[in-house]
Amino acid sequence: MTVKDFLESLSRKIPGRIRPDNPRISVVVPLHNEAETLPELYSLIKDTLEPREDPWEMVLIDDGSTDDTLEILKMLHERDPRVVVVQLRRNYGQTPALMAGFDHARGEIIVAMDGDLQHDPREIPNFLAKIEEGYDLVSGWRTSRSDALLTRKVPSRVANWLMARISGIELHDFGTTFKAYRREILQDLHLYGELHRFVPALSAWHGARMVEIPIRDLGRNRGSSHYGISRTFRVMFDLVTVGFLLRYMTRPLHFFGKIFLACCSLSGIIGLFLAYRKFFAGVHLFQEHGPLSLLAAALMLAGVQFLAIGLLGEILVRIYFESQDKRIYAVRKLYRKEP
Repeated sequence: MTVKDFLESLSRKIPGRIRPDNPRISVVVPLHNEAETLPELYSLIKDTLEPREDPWEMVLIDDGSTDDTLEILKMLHERDPRVVVVQLRRNYGQTPALMAGFDHARGEIIVAMDGDLQHDPREIPNFLAKIEEGYDLVSGWRTSRSDALLTRKVPSRVANWLMARISGIELHDFGTTFKAYRREILQDLHLYGELHRFVPALSAWHGARMVEIPIRDLGRNRGSSHYGISRTFRVMFDLVTVGFLLRYMTRPLHFFGKIFLACCSLSGIIGLFLAYRKFFAGVHLFQEHGPLSLLAAALMLAGVQFLAIGLLGEILVRIYFESQDKRIYAVRKLYRKEP
């Protein structure tokens, strides 16, 4: 069925009488120009969750789409009151879109997934089963990926390995959006930048119990990916941030103290060498070693300053948003049918 046929079929249907009172399960899906995949995505999620006794809702976020995504979302909302549409004012990116979905989801269990059909909604019951076993977070593991080797697979494997080493969490796939959460876990999280992929590490800091389950990567059969090699560099920068937050958020002096000791030790060694050259060799320091010493000192000082400014800036951003209860997104309109 084409998008046009799907829209026409929706316009001919009378809205149902299903009332999404107190949903137990919320499926959160950020969308950006996903008009081609949205009809099938909606049908798969609905067909998967309808046989369950638990009440559920779909929280679909329009992240500044320029195609027919919003039009389809509005018609889905009119047809099915379990569909909640969050329209953002512009394209903010995946992390802010996910946070918007988390903030507007009402379920006790929240399942997040991509909207491009690389994730199979029919696997949602596998995530819910693990939540019922007592886990707080269930993360998907793409055992076989359909992405390009050099631009996606290799950088992803390197990032996953580094994240596992930094966080001490033995997960194979930190990057996938396909995850299930208990609501209380998300209430303790504040995500910025590209940090949505590091939710397991941040949740573990709050004591979450988590497990990883294999999922299928169906590939993207329609449309084009919104991500390229440039995202790899953003991930690496966020990796540094997460590593700092996990280890030194409550004790930053332990981090900067190590750099201080390293700098002092290096400075002491250089000082001893210069003192030896001055008093035992009788050389003129500024004539023979001045430029090199000044250059080394300037580079070391500049490096420490830039690193400190960057990490302190990350902390200040969080203080700015959280202390004033600010959001990293702006909602233009919320479509929700109240009970």
